[in-house]
Amino acid sequence: MVLIGIGGGTGSGKTTVAKRIVHSLGEEMCAILPMDNYYKDMSHLPIEERRLVNYDHPDVIEHRLLVEHLRKLLHGEAVQIPTYDFVTYTRKVETLNFVPKKVILVEGIFALYYEELRELYELSLYVDTESDIRFIRRLMRDVKERGRSVESVVNQYLRTVKPMHDAYVEPTKRYADIIVPKGGHNDRAIEVVVNYITKRLEKEV
Repeated sequence: MVLIGIGGGTGSGKTTVAKRIVHSLGEEMCAILPMDNYYKDMSHLPIEERRLVNYDHPDVIEHRLLVEHLRKLLHGEAVQIPTYDFVTYTRKVETLNFVPKKVILVEGIFALYYEELRELYELSLYVDTESDIRFIRRLMRDVKERGRSVESVVNQYLRTVKPMHDAYVEPTKRYADIIVPKGGHNDRAIEVVVNYITKRLEKEV
């Protein structure tokens, strides 16, 4: 099995890069494990307090559970990954059955932040996109998919998203084996990654 970490700022195109890799390799061989599923449950807090939590700080990710799941996958065991409700900031009761595949792509803004995760990766990618483009993508996503108002998204971006990106996400670029500029539309970079994976899997045959 090949574990690959895909990090980068919010709206940088991480999911697009991951989906294009899956498309090239095939779903029977490759799967995406989103770090967004591992946000900590905030149901113990009143809804007003949940909205004030800094969701762009690495402490809000239950990364040790993710590490545990990845180690089980590496040993050929299926895992039940959590699901998250971004409207209520709570973990859902439902889980997703995630089965081992030859290639697993761990995707999230903090994918390259935790040392325990980096030690498991065979390849680390950092998706790099200009900040204004990333903000626009986040604004559109949060309004359409997460029920946020434009004002709340803008306030959150200025209060936590940008400062946390500068402090915790951007510095993880130094851990990347490959930096993918221009987000998910960099055909050559994705081709390089797919070729690497293909050659790596050929060695196992």
